[in-house]
Amino acid sequence: MKIIIIGGTAAGMSAAAKVKRLQPEYDVLVFEKTPVVSLGACGLPYYVGDFFNDTERLIARTPEAFRKTGVELFTEHEVTDVDIEKRVVTVLDLTTGQTHQETYDQLMVASGASPILPPIKNLDLKGVHTLKTLQDGQDIKQLATNEQVKEVVIVGAGFIGLELAEAMHRLGKHVRIIQLDSRVIPDAFDTEVTAIMEEELINQGIQLNLDEFVTELQGRDTVQQVITNKGVYPADLIIIATGVKPNTQFLPLDSFDTLGNGALVIDEFGKTSQPNIYSAGDCASVYHRVRKENVFIPLATTANKLGRLVGENLAGKELTFQGTLGSSAVQVMSLEAGRTGITEKEAIDLGVPYKTVWIHDKNQTDYYPGQSPIHVKLVYHAETKVLLGGQIIGAKGAVLRVDVLATAIQKEMTTDELGMLDLCYAPPFARTWDVLNVAGNVAK
Repeated sequence: MKIIIIGGTAAGMSAAAKVKRLQPEYDVLVFEKTPVVSLGACGLPYYVGDFFNDTERLIARTPEAFRKTGVELFTEHEVTDVDIEKRVVTVLDLTTGQTHQETYDQLMVASGASPILPPIKNLDLKGVHTLKTLQDGQDIKQLATNEQVKEVVIVGAGFIGLELAEAMHRLGKHVRIIQLDSRVIPDAFDTEVTAIMEEELINQGIQLNLDEFVTELQGRDTVQQVITNKGVYPADLIIIATGVKPNTQFLPLDSFDTLGNGALVIDEFGKTSQPNIYSAGDCASVYHRVRKENVFIPLATTANKLGRLVGENLAGKELTFQGTLGSSAVQVMSLEAGRTGITEKEAIDLGVPYKTVWIHDKNQTDYYPGQSPIHVKLVYHAETKVLLGGQIIGAKGAVLRVDVLATAIQKEMTTDELGMLDLCYAPPFARTWDVLNVAGNVAK
């Protein structure tokens, strides 16, 4: 059995490792177009912000370690074409420029995603970057640690944009975020939560330009200023963080079921609509347990889980993926926020009969140092009271409480059950009635 895996990030390498453990005699070939595999890209904003300096800490496993397990790993090799009828891939060696073809019995597409570049004039100026690869992180860090670079503009207020804002603020930069939408992270959080995020950003000195878009960058060789529909701002460094798109353009997409953005639709086994072709990671869809449909939510957690599952299935098993809840978290300066399930906006769009509750409480007792506000929003079914979604924001203990909500939603618990759930209590961590119990009991 010859298996080819396109892409050496989380999903691809998880699958490769699993196949070789279960079926050591299988031939497993991995083609990765960068020099690095198993990169923990989620840590890049913190590397850029000088929280740590050793890039090896971002790499879960080296190419040499994978090769010792029997995986035939080819870095700096890009798959440029797939002939699904002949079961042949065309591979470009990026170091020599030569191409060759490889046949396969089974194929896994784990090619990840690339940054979306908005239609802005002069994006090719020096000092303009995206953050996706290790090289991106190294390039940005080199500029960010330069004392001459003072004005940093971040285009986009999603997860990466806010994490980069904290990183640049930590380095003493003057940070401006320009966001097309009227809110930060609008697809993941509702207005009650994003309002608190925005207040925190502004209070920490971040310039937050909402409802604004960049039209042009100006400078001779290096960027010097940003022009938007509302103003002109100085810029020594610009980071584009406006989302990602699946890397599936090298495939004959007319032959696959895809989402509107080109993400490959997969079933519960990780199979695409084409026989003998699997997919996982940021190039693929994922089934949402609450929405009951395939969605594009590029998360490292899902990529690792699906990659492992696909690896087991490539090795002959028939495991199924239970689906995602889109559980995710973000640090917003001194606050932390997390979400799971669906938002109120999603409930409206889906036509689900729903109710919400929005609770303001404290994270722990007042007589132990560290008490701070914590805010919880629940979205639940109006008729059955089954939990559909939840969001929490606070200074300490907010995000890990979201894991409780994810478990509750996964098991289709009701708000009444959440209200009486036996949660841990000790003065440094909670109050006798935890905020989650309170939220569940207040829900009517």
